[in-house]
Amino acid sequence: MGFANLPNQVHRKSVKKGFEFTLMVVGESGLGKSTLINSLFLTDLYKDRQLPPASERIRRTVQMEAKLVEMEERGVRLRLTVVDTPGFGDALDSTGNFQTILNYVDTQFEKYLHDESGLNRRHITDSRVHCCFYFLSPFGHGLRPLDVQLLLLLAPKVNVVPIIGKADALTAKERTRLKAKVIQELEKHSIRTYQMPEAEPDEDEAFKQQLRVMKASVPFAVIGAGDTVELRGRKAHGRSYPWGIAEVENQQHNDFLLLRAMLVTHMQDLQEVTHDSLYESFRSERLQQAARQSSPTLALPLALLAGKEGGGDADREKMLQEKEAELKRMQSVLAEMQRQMDRHKQSGHA
Repeated sequence: MGFANLPNQVHRKSVKKGFEFTLMVVGESGLGKSTLINSLFLTDLYKDRQLPPASERIRRTVQMEAKLVEMEERGVRLRLTVVDTPGFGDALDSTGNFQTILNYVDTQFEKYLHDESGLNRRHITDSRVHCCFYFLSPFGHGLRPLDVQLLLLLAPKVNVVPIIGKADALTAKERTRLKAKVIQELEKHSIRTYQMPEAEPDEDEAFKQQLRVMKASVPFAVIGAGDTVELRGRKAHGRSYPWGIAEVENQQHNDFLLLRAMLVTHMQDLQEVTHDSLYESFRSERLQQAARQSSPTLALPLALLAGKEGGGDADREKMLQEKEAELKRMQSVLAEMQRQMDRHKQSGHA
């Protein structure tokens, strides 16, 4: 019949349309977030950024900066949006930092829900946050109270990938010890970060081994570098020190290659988890809120139910019937909205 060619058709259609992905980076200043992003995508997203002095940072509030970069490799186009959070954790009082970040994530969900519920749903721009790189300091002893509080609120909304920045400040033993401490504290506080899916049975052994190594490397300890260094007759991205060179793309020095492989090989899964799990939870909550807000008139006044307003049993029976009919109408409207969204979801997956 020829239906074996369907995957090729889907592939060509997806490649022609291009892919959209939104990555958020969260962490205090000075952990190498910008340098890592530039190293990952071989670009310079922050060439015009000016860092404020320390006297200003202690009073600074968190901001949300979204930068769009379009990349193409072997005919495959990717529209990448990187959302940075400059100012997070810099101020002496960081209690207001949480809400700015959480509001941004919820706003993108709200925007997608609005577009999905509209009349023209063919060309919806997906600006939802699919992944969050959460940077941890290599100089601490695990998670700070600030990290715990935000991760507890953020993890149910976003695929969180914990990252230890500036890993070249740690020895191999210190790195292993810090990773174990972070994992222990994540489990202690029941913070669920992004879980990479299991390999399919038909995958080759090399991929399965790489997946096992990636899972064992979480949280990823990475370094970034914007400069190239000379190393035994070849050039490489890295940092030069009096005692040697820390290479970015050297798995013995840090987890940069594993982080990049995780992001590339699981980009589709990150999008699916965002849509099928995180966004569905948000949408279900919003629909329940809409149902509660639209039916306050269904609660009859106590005085009427008690017969204190006069009119007798006939009037009360008529009022009850009207409210029951209104309730059924609202339930029918909500059910139709749900059916339309489910049909759109099925057609989108198709």
